[in-house]
Amino acid sequence: MRGDRVQLDHGSGGEASQELVCDIFLRRLRNDYLEKMDDSALVDLPGCRLAMTTDSYVVDPIFFPGGDIGALAVHGTINDLSMQGARPMFLTLGLILEEGFALEDLKRVIDSVATASKEADVKIVAGDTKVVPRGHADRIFINTAGIGIVPPGVRVGADNAQPGDVVIINGTIGDHGLAVMTRREGLALEAEIHSDSAPLNALTEAALQAGGPGLHVLRDPTRGGVATALNEIARLSGVRIELAEKDLPVAPAVESACELLGLDPLYVANEGKCLLIAHPAGAPAVLEALRGHPLGHGARIIGKVRAARRPGVLLKTRVGGTRILSMLTGEQLPRIC
Repeated sequence: MRGDRVQLDHGSGGEASQELVCDIFLRRLRNDYLEKMDDSALVDLPGCRLAMTTDSYVVDPIFFPGGDIGALAVHGTINDLSMQGARPMFLTLGLILEEGFALEDLKRVIDSVATASKEADVKIVAGDTKVVPRGHADRIFINTAGIGIVPPGVRVGADNAQPGDVVIINGTIGDHGLAVMTRREGLALEAEIHSDSAPLNALTEAALQAGGPGLHVLRDPTRGGVATALNEIARLSGVRIELAEKDLPVAPAVESACELLGLDPLYVANEGKCLLIAHPAGAPAVLEALRGHPLGHGARIIGKVRAARRPGVLLKTRVGGTRILSMLTGEQLPRIC
């Protein structure tokens, strides 16, 4: 691994994050579950299959258009379980609070946790709170863990994309990262950008019922965005993924903000979007199921999966060229989740 100190880009979800995970953690903690490099682990127990995950949230600012750190923690954990085809059931909540943090803000965050968990029909079943001296944290950090049940016959995974499959997304990209960044930097845009933070469990359940065994991959493009998530899938599945720029859904306000900030929306984080990779025969049914859900009205096909000797992701541009989309390098937007 390059360097001898932890850098911000080690938390980006891109190449540096992969190096940190593989060179430090996986090398020392290696087992069959971790080697799959999924956002949650599948654990077989007598009579059932569980998905388990954990995550931490350090977003700045803690309140942003469309959400806050509390709802984000619940949504993100639920979504990591849902990407394994699981039905999220139980969450834990760990809080690190900085001395001096306003109790009214803490109440507001926990109210959001309560509302988000109730709306998604999951229960907070355990928790922990620690307080550190002023200046030793930044107001509030949240850690979660989650457990869900995987229904019999469900088999999705980032290593399951197959040549001929199509790539689907349920809506516009880059909304969350730009909502957080524009609020943090105090940018006044003509149209305010709202985070897409939302629980995807009901959406993915509908897609799984419609797609059946022809739905091969579910992945939420959070840190590192769509491009990085698809690179992970391409690498694990040994395929090439081709996207069409003309088909990528980007809201005008997000596109304008990206141009202003010099960002590529394909590398900006999402918190309410899902990449689905499915056999083309089942894609129409999956699209219909997605569009029938409030979080999937904008669902569309954005690319195809091809056989390849060298896995990777390509973008067919609007002008007819081809661009290689690598994994995210560096940290574009620190502390967006």
